[in-house]
Amino acid sequence: MTNEQIIFNASMELLKDGIIKSTGRSFTFENENGEKITVNEPEPMHTFAKWKELGRQVKKGEHAKTSVLIWKSGKGKQTDDENPEADGEKTNVKMFMKKAFFFTLEQTEPIKKAE
Repeated sequence: MTNEQIIFNASMELLKDGIIKSTGRSFTFENENGEKITVNEPEPMHTFAKWKELGRQVKKGEHAKTSVLIWKSGKGKQTDDENPEADGEKTNVKMFMKKAFFFTLEQTEPIKKAE
């Protein structure tokens, strides 16, 4: 499962439990039985770093709406034992699960520019 799917599933559960709001939009999809289902779209949730990238900061004192295990990549060293044909040490990408904390738009504010 991709991070996008993991986060979407978590936000749908939070919407169902009344923890987050809907955007007011809805979408229709067909389930495995061929039934058409219409569901409300959950409001966007992002990590602290993603909100910063979007020009917003999490307000002081706010606590994450949820934490979710998502995939993260990191570099590891590949030794000759792992790959006998390798010339010296090389780096490879390793994937692992990491807990990430998510905030909604109402928990953020525009980043103030330094004067």
